[in-house]
Amino acid sequence: MTKSAILALDQGTTSSRAILFDGELNIISSAQKEFPQIYPQDGWVEHNPEAIWDTTVWAAKEMLAYAGDNGFAIKSIGITNQRETTIVWDRKTGEPIYNAIVWQDRRTAKICADLKAKHGEAGITDKTGLLLDPYFSATKIAWILDNVDGARGRADAGDLAFGTVDSFLIWRLTGGAIHATDATNASRTNVFNIMTGQWDDELCDIFGVPQSVLPDVRDCADDYGVTDASVLGAAIPIGGVAGDQQAAAIGQACFEPGDIKSTYGTGCFVILNTGAERARSTNRLLSTVAYRLKGEITYALEGSIFMAGATMQWLRDGIEIIDDAANSEALIEGTSAGNNGVYMVPAFTGMGAPYWDPDARGAIVGMTRDTGRPQFIRAAIEAVCYQTYDLFKAMADDGVTPASLKVDGGMSANNTMCQFLSDVLDIPVQRPAVKETTALGAAWLAGYAAGLCKDPKAQRTAWRSDKDFAPDIDAGVRDRALTGWHKAVARIVT
Repeated sequence: MTKSAILALDQGTTSSRAILFDGELNIISSAQKEFPQIYPQDGWVEHNPEAIWDTTVWAAKEMLAYAGDNGFAIKSIGITNQRETTIVWDRKTGEPIYNAIVWQDRRTAKICADLKAKHGEAGITDKTGLLLDPYFSATKIAWILDNVDGARGRADAGDLAFGTVDSFLIWRLTGGAIHATDATNASRTNVFNIMTGQWDDELCDIFGVPQSVLPDVRDCADDYGVTDASVLGAAIPIGGVAGDQQAAAIGQACFEPGDIKSTYGTGCFVILNTGAERARSTNRLLSTVAYRLKGEITYALEGSIFMAGATMQWLRDGIEIIDDAANSEALIEGTSAGNNGVYMVPAFTGMGAPYWDPDARGAIVGMTRDTGRPQFIRAAIEAVCYQTYDLFKAMADDGVTPASLKVDGGMSANNTMCQFLSDVLDIPVQRPAVKETTALGAAWLAGYAAGLCKDPKAQRTAWRSDKDFAPDIDAGVRDRALTGWHKAVARIVT
């Protein structure tokens, strides 16, 4: 007898993965492949959409083959993706007209500044929950349409389609039959009104985004069509879609107001469930859609850090002082918390929340003759914790003080990082038993749509911790470390 399985496609910033789950959401097998990062100019970050597609299809086919060889029948596919990354393609051929402009890309900083001067920011934030920043998709769409020959005319004629990576994958997987996205990805574009749950005419006019390019917006657990058998070799329903950070929150069972998680992947993203009521930050955090199920939006408060695991990747590939990020913990044994005054501010592509400075650039301060490789590595790890503190401080200033934090993502495997995070935040930190929470969230959505998975309340009850970390640092040491961090940030943030 065949056993039911769910396939999660986790398309990230540096790699594409496919993870096979059984009907109880246990991981059966996985496949992953990295793809190149493209840096055409300072502050520009691009991906080749065909590399995204090829690595995703390769990973999916690996899992389909595994399922077939081991008696599993895939009942539904869930997709989760790097958010805000923008692709525009030809509706007839399916071919992208330009590289994907990645969420980290800062090329539209001047466009954002000009729009802010002309229109202000408050009205846009009121509708979208976002800020006027290059991070989000709208100015990326406009840039492509204005910088690729003939693109705006083709868009106006209805010949082009825009999508975040989920939409591009859905389009390709269904053989061009479905042009759709979910409410979480739509909420990251700056042209989606999170109060009405619709694309907004006024915002489209402000950003110069024609409605003709926009996808249909659906629930996170919904009908996204069926894969074309010529693509994967099988016709499988696509039932779940969510941006990676919202998928991680779902995977962490953050289904109740006050539930909070922080994901340490390429970047770091803190999401706090605020329920049916939208929270409005006065400290430059974002209001966003946590998920939409059965037509009902659940909102979240979010803080975004652009460089987390990407900083460790830079240590590996950029200056080559580590061979594998997984070995970083062993390399800093014997170094002290606070790192003896050495601080790394990893503003390689600007600073995210709560600073929102697209022009900031990275710095390492406090070096002495004794500074070496262990101090560089520890400073990089601690920088992630300090930036998380800044997000929690902004939340506290908004009147929200979480009592504990669930963490996930590749860096959360580092016990030293988790302990220092607990020390800096002065609250318990919990690491889940299932660490692939982003893929887990996508799998749950797909399984929920297919009737295979439990409802949100039961899923929350089923959540389990793998390891808990409690604060264990002198308050004076913590305060001195944070003071040094904020002095370092002040040197590079305008």
